[in-house]
Amino acid sequence: MGKFYSVAIDGPAGAGKSTIAKALAKELGFHYVDTGAIYRTLGYFFNLIGIGPKDIDGITKYIDECVIEIEWDDEDGSQHMFLNEIDVSEEIRTPEISRIASTVSAHALVRERLLDMQRDVAKKHNVIMDGRDIGSVVLPRADVKFFLTASPEVRARRRFDELQAKGSKDSFEKVLKEVNDRDHADMTRAVAPLKQTKSHILVDTSDMTIEQVIAHMGSIVREKCKV
Repeated sequence: MGKFYSVAIDGPAGAGKSTIAKALAKELGFHYVDTGAIYRTLGYFFNLIGIGPKDIDGITKYIDECVIEIEWDDEDGSQHMFLNEIDVSEEIRTPEISRIASTVSAHALVRERLLDMQRDVAKKHNVIMDGRDIGSVVLPRADVKFFLTASPEVRARRRFDELQAKGSKDSFEKVLKEVNDRDHADMTRAVAPLKQTKSHILVDTSDMTIEQVIAHMGSIVREKCKV
């Protein structure tokens, strides 16, 4: 069996990690793994049963009742999240679940439980994973590590436009505050904080189109992984 290659894409919320990772995976023929969706699924579970994201006793008590599985669509490669055999891929994509997931993921117990799941996928496929601590914690020996970012204002504008398209009435100011609050929470949490390591390649997408970002990152992966 040949070597499997792994690409880590880290960065703050709204940097375009998922969009870029999906497109890059499709172009390179890699398996895309949205690790944030795993934490969102867990956060959705606790919210569903009435356990607060800071309630470590409740999380410890009920975490084993949360069975998470990942499946990929054979046609378009899209990732589907299953919670106790129910597809919750759409339900986990709300601002509320995003905030809950950020808090839940700060617990060491939670990260330890989900670490093996993420690493196991990388052992069996060529993967592109995006998240907050992929290159620093989950896949520290990834063949390529990117730190994808953009200014808070640019990221908030992207998120605002996305929410507007879904009918949200949230103001831009509110979305910007949520972006800044999320950044602070992710960078200052005690367990696996968001950070750029020396081995990360910085990619600032503030003034780049999606096509430019994909072309730039794709050329780097091809060179380093010889694919």
